[in-house]
Amino acid sequence: MVFEFQERTIEQITADIEIVFVIDKNLDHKWVKDKETLQKLGFEGKEGESLLIPETKRLYLGVKDLHHESIRIAASSAIKALKNRKYQTAKIGTYIENCPITNIKAVVEGAILGGYGFNRFKKEKPKEYLTKIIVGYEDYSDIDFSPQNAVKSMKEAQIVAEATNYVRDLVNLPPNVITPQTLAEHALKLAEENSLECTVLDEKELEKENMNAFLAVGRASANPPRLIHLKYRPQNPKAKVAFVGKGLTYDSGGLSLKPSDYMVTMKADKSGACAVLGIIKAASEMELPVEIDAVIGAAENMVGPDSYKPDDILKAKNGKTIEVRNTDAEGRLVLADTLCYVQEKIKPDYIVDLATLTGACVVALGEYTIGVMGHDRQLQDKILKAAEASGELAAKLPFNRYLPKLLESKVADICNISSSRYGGAITAALFLSEFIEKEYKNRWVHLDIAGPAYVEKEWGYNPYGASGAGVRLGIKWLQKEYVFNKKHP
Repeated sequence: MVFEFQERTIEQITADIEIVFVIDKNLDHKWVKDKETLQKLGFEGKEGESLLIPETKRLYLGVKDLHHESIRIAASSAIKALKNRKYQTAKIGTYIENCPITNIKAVVEGAILGGYGFNRFKKEKPKEYLTKIIVGYEDYSDIDFSPQNAVKSMKEAQIVAEATNYVRDLVNLPPNVITPQTLAEHALKLAEENSLECTVLDEKELEKENMNAFLAVGRASANPPRLIHLKYRPQNPKAKVAFVGKGLTYDSGGLSLKPSDYMVTMKADKSGACAVLGIIKAASEMELPVEIDAVIGAAENMVGPDSYKPDDILKAKNGKTIEVRNTDAEGRLVLADTLCYVQEKIKPDYIVDLATLTGACVVALGEYTIGVMGHDRQLQDKILKAAEASGELAAKLPFNRYLPKLLESKVADICNISSSRYGGAITAALFLSEFIEKEYKNRWVHLDIAGPAYVEKEWGYNPYGASGAGVRLGIKWLQKEYVFNKKHP
């Protein structure tokens, strides 16, 4: 879809259909040209309400307020309402609350994210008619803004939203298509397209790196594990940030086998890995002034003669021994070695890991919210502010001095699961913390994306399937920290 900004009023722009947001039921606004018809048809402008009037070529949508998330959802609803209609071009005004850039981006993001559909395996694919959206130089509240900034904002929003959809596509691909090897192939293709560096370590190289916990998880699979390392190197970078992704291309639970209904959707256990690919894709296309290392631990957790077992004791890359009590707590084993690799080989300024790590996080925060954990409150707060600004939902889950004791083992340095059924998202993060060196404790943050990563009940601008969780948050944090923050060295 093409997005265009025109320095014209809405009336001066030519398009097949006009999209009008009715804010807070205000049917008296100058952009509402069909008030009498709307009232006759019972349209009140309630949030989520929509009405297409073919005679006047206008689509009206009720919007709660001018908050950027409300605008993003409304833009998504507009695209859904027009999806099967034979309109090729649409026009819309701007809807500014506080920041013009934020709300202009919201329109573009909402349209791209809301228009997404995964139809690769459908014999008959739905026809897409709408190809262009024109944004006019006219604001709902008559606020003045820079056309140059509007154009720049629209371009950035398109990059981020398309990177999110790129992640959705990868996550939605089934396990017979995406294995550790084919995920590596996608990373290599991305590197070629975006002028990135890419290194892939196979199982023999992982063995040389003493990544035995990682190797144990993938041992029973016919598809051997891979460590994937992408690098984005801009000129004069302000910092180096490592994004680490859990890449379980499929998780059966191993010998601690999942019930069959819990195994469905486990293709989504690679969501963290795919998110870091989306982040480095968007960052490189936006030319952000930050070195980025996207590192993925990719494996399949399967059942076979060589399966790792409950009661096994594994030795991780940093020398710590791990008592396995449950083979379905496998993602943390892969991440433990991958985090050690990142600290040893990359030495970044910050480490952010993204993982569909625990069902406990979904229990704690629901299906829409990312769990944010770590040792540094200031870093966590910055992540939370970036999430709010990006439109993603996130909440902090706090560590305390008592929880680490639940991971104690009688026979090894640490156990891979907690001795309590409660607080599982936090104890999983504390397990990862055991593989974070002292110098990095306050420069590491863990994002548990298990709730929002895969959508089985559509909400907002998220269709059924993968949501691309973490991409918009990650890019917004980088922008806030290294682009918008003028005080940063």
